[in-house]
Formats: sequence, structure tokens, C-alpha cells
Amino acid sequence: MIATEEIERRIRKDISIFSENIRKLETARLSEGESRIVELSKMYAKDSESWLAKGDYYTSFSSVSYAHGLLDSILKLKHLME
Repeated sequence: MIATEEIERRIRKDISIFSENIRKLETARLSEGESRIVELSKMYAKDSESWLAKGDYYTSFSSVSYAHGLLDSILKLKHLME
């Protein structure tokens, strides 16, 4: 079984990676729909932080994973992801 500290560390790392990836879009021109998806991804990442603070690791990880999926779709559309 993985220790609680390790689970929290992994989630924090995922949130950090999300923040790094969001910066890749700083200069990208986004359509209204793409902007909405980016905003939704940010909301899921923020939710992840909130769930993490409450100790709900399962929901926190699920939220940040969903945030990554939404953001990855835009990064791929904009050719900003390998």
C-alpha cells in the first residue's frame, strides 16, 4: 500500500505539471470554444487542489487527471505537445 504522503506528493506533482503545461498556451491564439475548454481545465485543476486540502485523494487525482486530458486536447490541436 502506498503511504498517504506519497499519494499527496504525486498529486502535487501532477498539479505542478498542469501549471507548466498551461503556460505553453500563453501566446497561443484560441477560439472561443478552445478558451472555454482551457478554462474548464483550470477549474478542474483548482478543484483538485481543493479536494487535496480536504484529504480526498481519489477525487483530487481524478480532477487533475481530467484537467490534463482537457488541456492536452488543446495543446495537441495547437501543436504545442509532442
